[in-house]
Amino acid sequence: MLKRIKFGLLGIMVSLSTCQTSEPVNMSEFTENPIWEDNFDLEGLPHSSRWTYQVGGSGWGNNELQYYTEADLDNVRVQSGLLSIEARKEALLGKNYTSTRLVTLGKFDFLYGRVIVRAKLPTGRGTWPAIWMLSSENKYDPSHIPNNGEIDIMEHVGYDPGQVHSVIHRYNSNMGLVPYPESITAVSDFNTAFHEYRMDWTPKYIKTFLDGKETLSFTNSGKGWQDWPFDQKMYLLMNIAVGGSWGGLKGVDDQVFPAKMEVDYVRIYAYKQQ
Repeated sequence: MLKRIKFGLLGIMVSLSTCQTSEPVNMSEFTENPIWEDNFDLEGLPHSSRWTYQVGGSGWGNNELQYYTEADLDNVRVQSGLLSIEARKEALLGKNYTSTRLVTLGKFDFLYGRVIVRAKLPTGRGTWPAIWMLSSENKYDPSHIPNNGEIDIMEHVGYDPGQVHSVIHRYNSNMGLVPYPESITAVSDFNTAFHEYRMDWTPKYIKTFLDGKETLSFTNSGKGWQDWPFDQKMYLLMNIAVGGSWGGLKGVDDQVFPAKMEVDYVRIYAYKQQ
């Protein structure tokens, strides 16, 4: 979710298929069963033992237009086995939109593993949904959180429909010293069908996948934290931003609200230490 004015693309892989069929998942480096999961099998607010909220309307470093609410059923709810995160056109505390930023910080974090999220995305100009990860510890650069590592498993901006991004942020790319490792994958039914967004993270590499097909691979260079800060625990975030330095590049269409991201399940598997 860090803004990117210039896109440095490293190893872009573009798929024109709709990615309907998942390939078999190789579990050799990861546990067979999840160590943490949510299948959203209750009704009402998300389970408070698994999730919490990041709240406010600060712009979040990206000039975003929404206010993130806490435990508001208008913005987040579980119903019929699905989690819904909903961005709405409504005024609150100086902002003209509301949404939810749902996180596992303080509830669950982990060092290395596999994340699988099955989700259906919103559509419409000005929407900016994301499934991503940040460091829980920020031990390298407390003043600028993304320098401690950010893994965008899935990002989508509504003005460019059907182009799903995976991006890896660290100090060297954030400072413009090297390109961002990024992939862009075409998914024509991103807003009408559920797709599996996956990330594999080991001490040697980070890879992202869409419906089992690899989209991005980034290898640990061994050149220090500025290039590989991914040796500290991270937590998961899911949200819909409105507008912002990237999501709002072509404005916001107020007719698309309410805009909803639906999540079928979240599963996290442990890395088997070698």
